[in-house]
Amino acid sequence: QVQLVEFGGGLVQAGGSLRLSCIHSGSAFSMYAMGWYRQAPGKERELVATITSGGSTNYADSVKDRFTISRDNAKNTVFLQMSSLKPEDTAVYYCNARIFAREAWGQGTQVTVSS
Repeated sequence: QVQLVEFGGGLVQAGGSLRLSCIHSGSAFSMYAMGWYRQAPGKERELVATITSGGSTNYADSVKDRFTISRDNAKNTVFLQMSSLKPEDTAVYYCNARIFAREAWGQGTQVTVSS
């Protein structure tokens, strides 16, 4: 019953910014750990950032100091603010929701960074 929908991706020049959003359709959103992952063509899906139900965050080294994950529990939404984008950030970005052993994924949103 949980559905995740991402939006906000697009084409941006290197050095630019984008803000991704993910809307969680289910209940008890505030109890879920949320995350953003990305997958470039021919590569494995990798962790970008996570935020726990308590608000603790974790980032991949490649995006630290450039990306910020946040959540708005009143709107059942998690965000990924991306700045100083690099061509290597180009990927499909996926939203993830996790609670205990249960997990849900969004369909992904494309982010393309041109040089």
